[in-house]
Amino acid sequence: MSDLDARLAGVTWNDNGLVPVVVQQWDTREVLMLAWADEEALRRTLTSGRATYWSRSRQQYWRKGDTSGHVQHVRGARLDCDGDTVLLLVDQIGVACHTGTRTCFDSTDLDPVIAEDTDTSTRVGE
Repeated sequence: MSDLDARLAGVTWNDNGLVPVVVQQWDTREVLMLAWADEEALRRTLTSGRATYWSRSRQQYWRKGDTSGHVQHVRGARLDCDGDTVLLLVDQIGVACHTGTRTCFDSTDLDPVIAEDTDTSTRVGE
């Protein structure tokens, strides 16, 4: 088993063989988008230096920027503690969202109640 195969073996795929990929700008930590990858898409991402995803609507691979020019150059990748989510750090060239905005998370503010307790001594489990 190769080193890459061993790393991919640590991924917990969902019932459709996919894992969510949270995409973040590597230097500013701005969250850009959420995409999905199957094993082949993640393998391509980790070995090519360019972000590749699985399109659930089109049922095909897409390498970010091939048609739009808005390329994502890979700067890092990590699994979360359960192995069921990938954090992909990229250098985003152009916009990340298909709507033409920098990030997919700039449209609807859900207007949550903001927690008032900022005393870290009362937090459980930290």
